[in-house]
Order: sequence, then C-alpha cells, then structure tokens
Amino acid sequence: MRELKKDVYWVGGIDWIVRAFHGGELSTHRGSTYNSYIIKDKKTVLIDTVKEKLTDEFLQNIKEVVDPSTIDYVVVNHAEPDHSGALPHIMKYCPNATIVVSKKGLETTKKHYHGNESWNFKVVGTGDKINIGENDINFVEASMLHWPDSMFTYLNGKDILFSNDAFGQHYASSDIFNDMVDEDEVWQESLKYYANILTPFSKLVTKKIEELQEMNLPIDIIAPAHGVIWRKNPMGIVQKYCEWAKGNSEKSVVILYNSMYGATHKMADYIGRGIAEAGLSYKIYNSATADKNDVITEIFKSRGILLGSSTINNGILTTLSQYIDELMGLKFINKVGASFGSYGWSGESPKILKEHLEKAKVKVLEEPLSIKYTPTEEELQQCVQFGKSFGEKLLKEF
Repeated sequence: MRELKKDVYWVGGIDWIVRAFHGGELSTHRGSTYNSYIIKDKKTVLIDTVKEKLTDEFLQNIKEVVDPSTIDYVVVNHAEPDHSGALPHIMKYCPNATIVVSKKGLETTKKHYHGNESWNFKVVGTGDKINIGENDINFVEASMLHWPDSMFTYLNGKDILFSNDAFGQHYASSDIFNDMVDEDEVWQESLKYYANILTPFSKLVTKKIEELQEMNLPIDIIAPAHGVIWRKNPMGIVQKYCEWAKGNSEKSVVILYNSMYGATHKMADYIGRGIAEAGLSYKIYNSATADKNDVITEIFKSRGILLGSSTINNGILTTLSQYIDELMGLKFINKVGASFGSYGWSGESPKILKEHLEKAKVKVLEEPLSIKYTPTEEELQQCVQFGKSFGEKLLKEF
C-alpha cells in the first residue's frame, strides 16, 4: 500500500519474475507491476485489479487501506486478464459493488468471467462522471489503446489520470514513482512498450491526446496499470507519446539477418562498414539469437532496416519470418530499407525479403544484393558500397 495523494492509494502487485507476456510474444526483462488503486471518499472506489496469480497479495494490500466489503465501485478500465484477473475474487468480498465499464468493456468483462450474472454493471462513456462525495470520477473512452474496451478514469480535485495501458511500461520496482527509480531504465521500457504494443494505433494515440488537451484537465499524476506512476513531470511521457506517434526516428540503421554458414553474416558486417562511411550509426542483430522485442524497439527508433538471409528451400531462413510478421502488424511509418543475402543454388531470399519490406510499407532504396557462396574480397567491397549507397540515400530522406 502506497499513498499517491491524500485518500488515494496504490494497492497493486509486483511481478518480479515474469519474463514474457502475451503468450510469450513480448519479453519483460525487468518484470512488471499490475497497478490498482483505491480512492477513499464518501464512496470507496477500486480502480482496476491485478493478474489472478497475485490475488492474495492484492487482497492484503486492499485490507491495509479499507475493508473490502465497503467498496462501492470497481472501475474496470480494461478487461484484459492482467488487469482484471482478480475481479471474481474481489467481488466475493463486495458483491453489491457496482462494476463501472465502457460499452465494449461490458461485453469483454462478461465474456471473460462467465457465471457472474449477479454483478451490477454501470456503462459509462466520454464525459460521464460519478460523484463519490467531495470529488467526481470522470471517464474518457480510449478505444484501441490498446483494446476496444479501454478507457481512462480521471479523479478531479486530485488531478490524477488513471490511464490503464497507456503511458505504462513493464517494470518491476519496490518504488512506485518515476522520481524514485532509474529513469533511464523506465524510459527504455516505456519506448519498448510503445514500439511493440501501441505503434499500430499511433493515429488514435495522437487523436486521444489532442482530445485530452481540449478537455483542459489539470494533471498532477498519471497512474498507469503497469510500471511506475508519473508524478515528476507527468506530461513528459505524454510528450514522448506525441513524438513516437509521429514516427520520428533517428539517423541510424538496423541490420537484421540470419546466416547458415557465415557468408550472409560477413555481408552484414561489411554492409555496416559502408553505412558508417555514409556517416550513420548502425546495429547488427542475428534473428536466431536476438530478443525479438528488443530488436523491434531498435527498428522503431531507426529510420533504416536492412534484412539479410541465406536462401533455403527457395525461401528465407524461418527465424526472420517472425520479424516480417511484426513489421506487417505494427505498421511502422517513415521507414526505408533494402535486402541482401548469400545463396548456393537458386538465391531467392533477397528478392523475397524485398517483397516483404514493400508489403510492410517500407520504402526500398536499393535493389537486393545477392552473393553466391562465400564472398570474395571484391564482393565484400560491393557490400561496403551497398551500405554506403543505402546510407547516403537514407540521409536524403530527412
């Protein structure tokens, strides 16, 4: 239990050991938190719950603040089970409490938790509010940030925005405020969270932030459902979201490849030398050994992406396929790229990679570079020139 402001408390759970989310699709090297909040007024409000496995810890935290049976409202900002998993257990302690949800949230909550027909629901939308005594809780729909049911809750009088998945990050810490932790780590995790989860919804992010600004809500604290609570310069994370949503990127390149016997690896190395000669920084990753989500974060930051693969079975090495799927799904904007690879017989992989880049709306700046078997010194110089030419063309894109 921690106090955000007078009569507003964090009662969530810390998950120190989780290392993967979303069925193993998202790496969480620094663990995570499931943030939940209690508001004490004439009415008692619980904002979100926690993942089911942390129910006991969660219930104990609530009991340190209030008797669970006195909870009047349970706000479900988003019904994804990492936020609502403990809901059926908590409702056993406060069966007469009203569950506050968005219109879509009514559907998703009922579909997640069957056999709870006795629960009382209140559906709210943007502009709706509930008086809880001295203060009101106000609601802002935030559909597709990042589920259709998502919404924000704002506590007026305390100027706290409970933003659920928006503005969060997977980060476990014994301290809950951004000014009490390693802020460099928090910014890294915030960027990773945005790049891997929220990127496809960037237009909606921009629209929602503009809507919040038009509402002129004073915000002293942003309290998300994962990670730290933003009390020092809370609008700093909002400004970062504005920048990230625009697709702003650095003058850098990610080279992502896989190689059967080292030839494509050598090509990647010499292409990188050419990129450096053009005055750009770069990072090289092997798709078979790198962490996918860390690589996606670097791609998000960089303007350029180069994909390389040996040819196998008239196609590409399969570890690159997951990255291609991510590029398609995340819908990165303002990216440029090219492809390369080695081969022994048919040599289709660079052409296939080019086609995938084009399908992902990446602007291809160079025709694919193919080299048969192990590159000669002359061919390695072709790789250098390939990288340099790509880098020079990339710079013209700024």
